[in-house]
Amino acid sequence: MKVLLKQDVDNLGYAGEVHTVADGFGRNFLLPKGLAVKATPDVMKQAEAWRKRAEAHRAELRAEHDLLSEKIRAVTLTFTARAGDSGKLYGSITTAQIADKLNEKLGTEIDRRKVGGEPLRQLGEHHIPVRLSADHHPEFLVVVQQEGAPAAPAAAPAAVEPQLVVEEVEEFAEELEA
Repeated sequence: MKVLLKQDVDNLGYAGEVHTVADGFGRNFLLPKGLAVKATPDVMKQAEAWRKRAEAHRAELRAEHDLLSEKIRAVTLTFTARAGDSGKLYGSITTAQIADKLNEKLGTEIDRRKVGGEPLRQLGEHHIPVRLSADHHPEFLVVVQQEGAPAAPAAAPAAVEPQLVVEEVEEFAEELEA
């Protein structure tokens, strides 16, 4: 089946292009969702107008993705999780958790399926890619720390005065004798 794309379709093509697709893909997916129309001679006359509109839309998206990419590259997220002695987590940090925290920090709505690939299962630093478009794949840093591990060295506890301890022991001994 020959179709004319009305919108950009991932892994297929850009708006205004004519493609030959499987009948089921065209009939069950592209046509009902309004992503394409059957490539008839009448429709082909409209193809150039769709190409121009789609190119203007892609230029807008490209500018937005450039700005968002810079913001994403500047982000560092930190997660704490329980882990064994070897650094392997007792569970994982999922892409949904990473996407939620990224969206919260940036104030955006990036789909969780576009963030990373596999859940994180090790302590340490991980570079996570975000697939904004075919041309934009910014990466940001995710740090997974051991739960309960001190974030910064704590101050040493104050030393107990020996004189005070001796007095407390003597008072306790007197109470026992009475």
